[in-house]
Amino acid sequence: MPTNLYGPNDNFDPETSHVLAALLQRIHLAKAKGASTVEIWGSGTPRREFLHVDDLASACIFLLEHYSDALHINVGTGTDVTIRALAALIAEVVGFEGTFTFDRSKPDGAPRKCSDTTRIRQLGWTPSIDLRSGLRQTYEWFLNQDQYVQRRAYS
Repeated sequence: MPTNLYGPNDNFDPETSHVLAALLQRIHLAKAKGASTVEIWGSGTPRREFLHVDDLASACIFLLEHYSDALHINVGTGTDVTIRALAALIAEVVGFEGTFTFDRSKPDGAPRKCSDTTRIRQLGWTPSIDLRSGLRQTYEWFLNQDQYVQRRAYS
């Protein structure tokens, strides 16, 4: 059972993307347009766990080779970050120097979503891509591959 995933080929559509891709796209657009603020839904306090897709692939291969139990296994980092801290980290990666406003009229969702990764770690697997590095790599992909988003950002 994987946690929230991100990485190359993520869905950056502003209408259907999940939180990390949505924030990356919004913050990128704000920087490109010279905006001084980015609005974020909710309070910024909910905590979420994120796993790079390459780490999920690694975990799947590892589990195929080392696990045959019928019980499900959680795949994730076992650590979480607030939405506010995630936005700040994305801003750092993107180079956005503005501020964030939080629209508390929008839902926060569950206060915390973080998986217990004890079982997979006991088998010997741990993720290798930290959030900052994964965000950098994802942002590079976003800039180099998603020409539709590029055109929108600078129009």
